[in-house]
Amino acid sequence: MRCSLQFLLRWALPSLLCSGLFAETATPEFLSANALSFAAALHIAEQQTPSLSAQAAHVSAAQASAIPAAELPDPKLIVGADNVPISGADRGSLSRDFMTMEKIGVMQDVPNGDKRQARADVANAEIAKAQAEQQIERLHVRQETAQAWLNRLYLERRLIVLGELDHENQLLGDTVRAQLRTGKGAAADALMPQQEAVELADRRDELQQAITQAKAALRRWIGDDAYLPLAGESPVFPFDPTQLHRHLHHHPELAAFGPMTEMAEAEVRQAEAEKKSDWGVELNYQRRGPMYSDMVSLQFTYDLPVFTGSRQTPRIEAKRQALLQVDSERQAMFREHTAELDSDLAQYTTFVNRLTRLRDIRLPLAQQKVELQMASYRAGRGDLSAVLAARREWIEARLRQIELEGQQAALVAKLYLAYGENAP
Repeated sequence: MRCSLQFLLRWALPSLLCSGLFAETATPEFLSANALSFAAALHIAEQQTPSLSAQAAHVSAAQASAIPAAELPDPKLIVGADNVPISGADRGSLSRDFMTMEKIGVMQDVPNGDKRQARADVANAEIAKAQAEQQIERLHVRQETAQAWLNRLYLERRLIVLGELDHENQLLGDTVRAQLRTGKGAAADALMPQQEAVELADRRDELQQAITQAKAALRRWIGDDAYLPLAGESPVFPFDPTQLHRHLHHHPELAAFGPMTEMAEAEVRQAEAEKKSDWGVELNYQRRGPMYSDMVSLQFTYDLPVFTGSRQTPRIEAKRQALLQVDSERQAMFREHTAELDSDLAQYTTFVNRLTRLRDIRLPLAQQKVELQMASYRAGRGDLSAVLAARREWIEARLRQIELEGQQAALVAKLYLAYGENAP
């Protein structure tokens, strides 16, 4: 059983210290092309995930739409004839009656300046909103990729532990056979190591299934690179609960309310601009018969918003209420993230305490119990079932430690990517 203690010191303690995440900076590195590091997984996910490509196209579309937002409408070409006789001797003639005119002209509508500026502001806010949504999706992709990579890492670590236990089980079988040769122990003891080997095989199969599922989850974000062997350790992030609270408003979902508010305010200004008159200009050249003079006409048009109480004012009020809605949603989202962060930090504290007790108390006691039970069995004062029971407790404690380390690492990665990475 000494080899098990060595394994504990070699694997469990360093990984626990790493999962504590007390380092000052996170410096994951890209490794070779035939292995997949944590940083490489995030990079590949950002490059290959279709949802991020869709968001990039959304941003480009918003940017293109903003170009004509403040421009004047297209001018209109006017072609026609005025005062064409439809009866009498000159019926249908375009040249005999002095009032008949063929005309060609151009007309331009000119929305008021406030309305055009508001349209430009709405378009620019739409760009910022699209970019904010892109950051929200980027965070989602990175968090999901991180969770999948870490889940696979710690499942594979648990599988390594079971592999070490196979060797220990062989040593236990040798001990049992030696006891039987000296007349100690019961004949049924010879079967117990084999039964333990079967149980370990079942546990390995369960872990292999979980690892296959973890690879499938990772493949969703990075494609076939998910099947590469993992490289490197669990990343170490700076972790300061006070800083996380301080930078809470930098979360992409909360930051998105900035452009949403700007858009709502611009829409209010646009609705208010409807109370101001738009105008237009029309210029026509009019040709008459050969015996009459040609003419030019110029006219201007102005909107008359005389019924604002039933038209423009209700629209303005609707846009103001939409602005209040955005502000209320922002406050609700801030409270939601605050509660979620407090809950996650409480869970992190629980992980730290449980891992500390597991490392400092439970594992040493379980190791000591195994050694004492084994010593009693070799001395002929104990039975093998007690040895196996103590051994199972120790195995479960070791596997539980790795499981808790994985959960803690996933939680810290989630918090850092959400609240720490985007902080100034």
